Amino acid sequence: MNNETIAPAKPAETEVEHGGLGDKVASPFLDSKVPSGPVSERWNKAKFEMKLVNPANKRKFTVICVGTGLAGASASATLAELGYNVHAFTYHDSPRRAHSIAAQGGINAAKNYANDGDSVYRLFYDTVKGGDYRARESNVHRLAEVSVNIIDQCVAQGVPFAREYGGYLDNRSFGGAQVSRTFYARGQTGQQLLLGAYQAMMRQVQRGSVKLHTRREMLDVVVVEGKARGIIVRNLVTGEIETHMADAVLLCTGGYSNVFFLSTNAKHCNVTAAWRAHKKGAFFANPCFTQIHPTCIPVSGDYQSKLTLMSESLRNDGRVWVPKAAGDKRKPSDIPEEDRDYFLERRYPAFGNLVPRDVASRAAKAVCDEGRGVGDSGLSVYLDFGDAIQRLGEDTIRARYGNLFHMYGHITAEDPYKSPMRIYPAVHYTMGGLWVDYHLQTTIPGLFALGEANFSDHGANRLGASALMQGLADGYFVIPYTLGNYLASEKLSKITPEREEFKVAAKEAQERITKLLSIKGTKTVHEFHRELGHIMWENVGMGRTREGLQKAITQVAALREEFWRNVKVAGDADNLNPHLEHASRVADFLEFGELMARDALHREESCGGHFREEYQTPEGEAQRDDDHFAYVAAWEWNNGDTPPLHKEPLDFEEVHPSQRSYK
Repeated sequence: MNNETIAPAKPAETEVEHGGLGDKVASPFLDSKVPSGPVSERWNKAKFEMKLVNPANKRKFTVICVGTGLAGASASATLAELGYNVHAFTYHDSPRRAHSIAAQGGINAAKNYANDGDSVYRLFYDTVKGGDYRARESNVHRLAEVSVNIIDQCVAQGVPFAREYGGYLDNRSFGGAQVSRTFYARGQTGQQLLLGAYQAMMRQVQRGSVKLHTRREMLDVVVVEGKARGIIVRNLVTGEIETHMADAVLLCTGGYSNVFFLSTNAKHCNVTAAWRAHKKGAFFANPCFTQIHPTCIPVSGDYQSKLTLMSESLRNDGRVWVPKAAGDKRKPSDIPEEDRDYFLERRYPAFGNLVPRDVASRAAKAVCDEGRGVGDSGLSVYLDFGDAIQRLGEDTIRARYGNLFHMYGHITAEDPYKSPMRIYPAVHYTMGGLWVDYHLQTTIPGLFALGEANFSDHGANRLGASALMQGLADGYFVIPYTLGNYLASEKLSKITPEREEFKVAAKEAQERITKLLSIKGTKTVHEFHRELGHIMWENVGMGRTREGLQKAITQVAALREEFWRNVKVAGDADNLNPHLEHASRVADFLEFGELMARDALHREESCGGHFREEYQTPEGEAQRDDDHFAYVAAWEWNNGDTPPLHKEPLDFEEVHPSQRSYK
């Protein structure tokens, strides 16, 4: 995107005006491949109709899997178990360092172990509703169906889920649901699930079915004869540019929250793999759908480089409140009950503190904007366990959340057993991602996107404990069928690294690195990233306006121009150089940030995590426009010019859109 294209995006020729519920005309470039028939029968029908690869032929195919988090590790392990030759890539020194390990609270599954009325249909319903009716129904129902198998798979791998006294797996509640369907391992669920998937993958590494490439960062997808046939990577230790061939490529590279600089994601999380695929022809869907998590440790100074998540599971026993009076600076222990406003319980009596994340986040921001926030900055609210400790005892709370309480105390030097936690919303998960069809295939044949890297299952807001569910569902239970169908259906020609496409891609990757190192400006990559994050948070954060989004588009374009003129990248290209790694990723964020703002600008409604302040109900809730925006917005790369917008209309046959209510 160049500096001349800073005006709001114009409708492209393939854009369908008002492609919502009343207009079923979709972009001819988007084929969702959703099976016909009742939504509850589509996945079984699709599996039966998909072509299969003969077991003896599977070893003839090579599959590249980029990323070794839950989606990547589970996909690599499963495909190798089936007999495919798998090459797994991670920029970490060990797959165990993938960001999935940081997930805390739990994983959803419609097991109904609590016997409280849960079912596959209820999980499906809660997920579609929680996503504010901006997800594809067929994908969500498949996710709910598959969820019941994930727990059995993980238990068989030895994942130490919490158990009740009798030995049965325990469940707890999460936001957006009135049943207990979340399986957990204290506040370390992501870690335990990743170790299970990691062990399954390393078993295949030992058998020789998976070749593991650590300290490699993907720089490009190689497209041959219209199909994804390999990737270009940089060896982060030696600086060598490598080419790797395959019959299909899976991107399992997570989300893009670090475009905001401050987020709950690890500092190395980035958009590069997905963005480079986008520039090769993969459409990017709903990039403005980012999730603000309501329970994070507040910012404490300009020196911070990331934020810390406090699991949503804490809202099971913690009560959220602020003083009723603006400017009340008394200690929380000195504020009596009659002077406290438990605002989530007051506004949403049916769900209380367990409303979905987007709802809780906006409510917290609203009371802080009224001057009732707590802490020195006034940008936090209390999460109080006093009632729960008095009712259940400190030992019970310690057993449920001990590691989370320890982490909070270590970071803040405050004891949450004696005084309330202070929390505030922060950027967390991204619902947008590469557009994929029902088979998880992007608009580039042979290129698949799994987990958070795709857009498919969460709509405009992800319910808590559903990220781990989707990553493992895609890797263990979906991609083995859909990838096999692709390989059995396509005639793939023999290729070698000498193909011109590989040479050109490698040359372009090297030239980009050389250019970054040759600028020798005066401003560090860290400074550019922080400035980009400030622009994005102020204008494309919790509250968005037309004026702010137009401002963001202009400012990001100007910052990008300055970056390529004045960035300072220390070191050289022939060895380990974290400055160069960061520069390459920030360069992609500076392009992607503009697309995020364009997407938010064009979507003139509020839904889920996308809150346009011009479009809200009198009560301050998100106001959708189903007549004009009930579609997936899929953007096409246009060599830096105004990107064309393609629309996939969303059909709701089972869960009919209505104004969300958690009261």
